[in-house]
Amino acid sequence: MLLRHTTKEIKPREALLINPAKTCQPIGAMYAALGIHACLPHSHGSQGCCAYHRSTLSRHYKEPILAGTSSFTEGSSVFGGQANLLEAINNIFTVYDPEIVAVHTTCLSETIGDDLPQIISKARDEGKIPKGKYIIHANTPSYVGSHVTGFANMCKSMVTYLAEKSGGKKEQVNIIPGFTEPADMREIKRLAGALGVKTVIFPDTSDVLDAPQTGKHVFYPAGGVTVSELRSTGDSIGTIALGMTASASAAKALDAKFKVPCEILNLPIGLRATDAFVDALRKMGSVAVPDVVTEERGRLLDIITDMHQYFYGKKVALFGDPDQMVSLAGFLTDLDMKVVYVLTGTADGKFAERIREITKETAPQAKVAANADLFTLHQWIKNEKVDLLLGNTYGKYIARDEDIPFIRFGFPILDRIGHSYFPSVGYYGGMLLLQKILNALMDRQDRDCPEHQFELVM
Repeated sequence: MLLRHTTKEIKPREALLINPAKTCQPIGAMYAALGIHACLPHSHGSQGCCAYHRSTLSRHYKEPILAGTSSFTEGSSVFGGQANLLEAINNIFTVYDPEIVAVHTTCLSETIGDDLPQIISKARDEGKIPKGKYIIHANTPSYVGSHVTGFANMCKSMVTYLAEKSGGKKEQVNIIPGFTEPADMREIKRLAGALGVKTVIFPDTSDVLDAPQTGKHVFYPAGGVTVSELRSTGDSIGTIALGMTASASAAKALDAKFKVPCEILNLPIGLRATDAFVDALRKMGSVAVPDVVTEERGRLLDIITDMHQYFYGKKVALFGDPDQMVSLAGFLTDLDMKVVYVLTGTADGKFAERIREITKETAPQAKVAANADLFTLHQWIKNEKVDLLLGNTYGKYIARDEDIPFIRFGFPILDRIGHSYFPSVGYYGGMLLLQKILNALMDRQDRDCPEHQFELVM
């Protein structure tokens, strides 16, 4: 395998990434757009760019991803894509009749410098946008940021274009769930519903990218936050943003625009982070925590207590999106595991500081890197092995090469099924995540132990 040529000697690299631990901004923007009901994402660039974004999402979610493209040619690349986008807008509303079109840019349209607000305004003036229909846009060049920042930019655009204030307050809480799976968004809604808090979750890909098979094709699935719900977010009593990188900018924009107070939390992965989310929701919604939620928390705590001996002292390497890594590192540290390597491909100036604050007691010498690549992670592991690796599908090569138990977590997961149907957030998601970790560690224990220690009971 090619990765066996990875060297143990680590040398500084400033102008080269080898196997980046990220994908590009438009993929995140397209995913966020799919979380709006009856929305057709539109890629303002070449057909090849759109095909890549759609195929990456399709391979992860095992669902067809529908999106339009401005289909740039050589002429568009020289003279700009305005004519292409105007024609595309007209065709999309005429043929596919979405409620809303969410346009994201690509490297090509950003380099040309297309003025999207001007083009959208021209389309409306020319009657290409039917009455009662909407277009929003986000600038998402692939040469900066990652899929997480693209997601964040599209979420912020939902606020910028659609949020309104009627003058009265609605007894509802906005929740921005971050770049998470459809199952995670469903679990967040379930927890809020159990507390009796009315919420507007945006975006919401549940029942869009995990819709049930009925035998009938539905162009726009039943799920997704509606345009009317997005417009009402300016009247909400508050906003809870889950994840500093993916969700904070939209929450802050809503606060600045309409004085909707926001609280920015870590993704609710694990006991402590879920406690913080439930407590924030309780306070903002002025409700009491019901027994059903307390009991669920107790079951997660029971697993942690019963299985603590198998977690204790195990060395772990993590890679993935910054928000997920912060929460996951916190959860594993609470289990008394040693999180020794943490890496993200997204540029985040505060990432290392946040991780080191989490690991300072259990792994004070932890190596942390942002805007980094998997070649670096592999070199770290070659110099000092770990007991467990967590990350997306691309980690399988490192796991095989170094013979490490591997749990697929994050985006993209291309070679397994279930991640979009089973949550990792909340108390229930924490139980499922612990089951994966324990199974991986136990499988390795059974594989490696001598015959006289090969037991039926743990």
